[in-house]
Amino acid sequence: MSPSRAVRIRRPGRLAAEAAALLIAALVAFPLYWMVLSAFKPAGEIQSTTPRPWTLSPSFDAFRRVFGQQDFGRYFLNSLIVAGTVVVASALIAFLAAVAVTRFRFRFRTTLLIMFLVAQMVPVEALTIPLFFLMRDLGQLNTLGSLILPHLAFSLPFAIWMLRGFVKAVPEALEEQAAVDGASRARFLWRILFPLVFPGLAATSVFSFISTWNDFLFAKSFLISDVSQSTLPMALLVFFKPEENDWGGIMAASTVMTVPVLVFFVLVQRRLVSGLGGAVKD
Repeated sequence: MSPSRAVRIRRPGRLAAEAAALLIAALVAFPLYWMVLSAFKPAGEIQSTTPRPWTLSPSFDAFRRVFGQQDFGRYFLNSLIVAGTVVVASALIAFLAAVAVTRFRFRFRTTLLIMFLVAQMVPVEALTIPLFFLMRDLGQLNTLGSLILPHLAFSLPFAIWMLRGFVKAVPEALEEQAAVDGASRARFLWRILFPLVFPGLAATSVFSFISTWNDFLFAKSFLISDVSQSTLPMALLVFFKPEENDWGGIMAASTVMTVPVLVFFVLVQRRLVSGLGGAVKD
C-alpha cells in the first residue's frame, strides 16, 4: 500500500477524532464562557427568563462591586500567600521525599509508598472535623497556617508519587559519574538532579496551586471569625444574600479568581506538557 493511500485511509478517522476533540473542548469551555459573559451582563439580562449566549450592552458594574469590597485586597493577598507557600513547600519536600524512596533502600519503604496511596483515597470531607480539632490544639485556628498545613499534607502524596517516576528515570550511573568528578551528594542533588526533574515539579505545582487557590471547604471550616485571615473564595459569600443573590457579582468574582490560575498555567505550560509526558512515559 502506498503512503499516499494510507494517508487517505486514515484521514476520515483523524477528522472524526479532531471533530470529537473540538466538541469536547467546547463543552468543557462553555461554563467558563458563560461565567465570563454573565460577569459582563447587566443585571436585567442575567435575571431574564430568556437567556442569550451574548450581550449587546456589556457592563463593568459587577466588577466595580467586587473590587469595591473593603477587604478584597486582603483576601487576594492571603490567597497568594497560602497558594504560594503550599506550592513551594510541597515541591521541595516532595522532591526530597521522592529521592529518598527511589535512591535509598530502607525497611518499610513499600509500606510507606502504599500509605501515600491510601492517603489519596481518603475523602477530604471525612477529615474536616479531625483537622479542625487538630488545628485548634496547635493554636492555628483563624490563621493562614490552618490552610497551609492541610493543603500541604494533601498535596504531598500525589507530588511524591509523580516525582518518584522522574527521579527513577535518571540513571544512577549519572550520580556515580558526578561522584567520580568530585561532586558531593548535595551538589548532585541540586545542580544535576533537580533541573532534570523540574518538569515534574511544574506539573505537580499546577495541581497544588489550583486545589489550594480554589479551596472553600477549609477556608470556611478553619477561618470562622477573623475576616483579615480569609482567602479569596470567601469573598463570594458577600454576594450570596438571603433575599436575592447577586449573580453578576458572583460571576465577576469567580472570573477574577480564575485569572491567576490562567496566568500561572501559562507561565509553566511548557514544563507542564513535558512533565505530564514524562509521567505517562514512566
